[in-house]
Amino acid sequence: MQRILTAELDLQMTGPVDVILQVAAARAVPFAEERLTVTLGDRELAVAEIVDPAGSAGGSRIHRLVGEAGTVSVRYRAVVDGTADPAPASELETIAYLRPSRYAQSDEVFAQARRQFRGLHGRELITAVSDFVATSTTYAPGLSLGTDSAVTTLASGQGVCRDYAHLVIALLRAMDVPARYVACYAPGLRPMDFHAVAEAYLDGSWYVIDATRLSNRRGLVRIATGRDAADCAFLSYYGGNIALTHLRVDAAIADGDASVADPVADDHVAFISIA
Repeated sequence: MQRILTAELDLQMTGPVDVILQVAAARAVPFAEERLTVTLGDRELAVAEIVDPAGSAGGSRIHRLVGEAGTVSVRYRAVVDGTADPAPASELETIAYLRPSRYAQSDEVFAQARRQFRGLHGRELITAVSDFVATSTTYAPGLSLGTDSAVTTLASGQGVCRDYAHLVIALLRAMDVPARYVACYAPGLRPMDFHAVAEAYLDGSWYVIDATRLSNRRGLVRIATGRDAADCAFLSYYGGNIALTHLRVDAAIADGDASVADPVADDHVAFISIA
């Protein structure tokens, strides 16, 4: 299976800014080709790559640069050929992903989770949490704020992919299941954008949960992994101001089983891992 990934960002800057990007697929992804360029006019800017080698997260990659006044253009293209085996989970990360975090406050949803999912364990519990978030939350583009958390989503019953993922993560952690946030490319996603899903830990492996039901999990390509969206933002910056004037994301199946780009072809019942 071959997947083509692209991302385009145009950033309007008024002066020097410390820019941090997470748009490149994770290091463990099997690339046939890959290129990231950052330009200002006809000049290419220097970019430093920082890799997070921790555990089974696949090696999230951060690209950092100093932006300058003007329109800085970020262009990313990768061809992913086949799939890689997920790395084994580490004991440290299973501990870290049990703790409450900024957007996944498992301590604040603890009482509800314990009432609602009492007596459930393992696969049955993970499936029940996924189904609950899928059926109790309405996908509502434009109505979610970047500061919304799992608690906000639980109360409002609406959100976008990051909100679904945060709620799944918070409820699972409240039930003593390690859970983490994954930013990814999702062939077949509509509307197309950077996507977010959750992963739950069970019996030595991480399994993908997409409670939005908008992707086929078999086609996902990992970008970044963390406690919640705060660890996986596609763009963050410090020391100045940026206006994001253009954003385009695409992910498509170029060769192989086209059904992996069809969300309807994923029953969301099978336990699926990605590299």
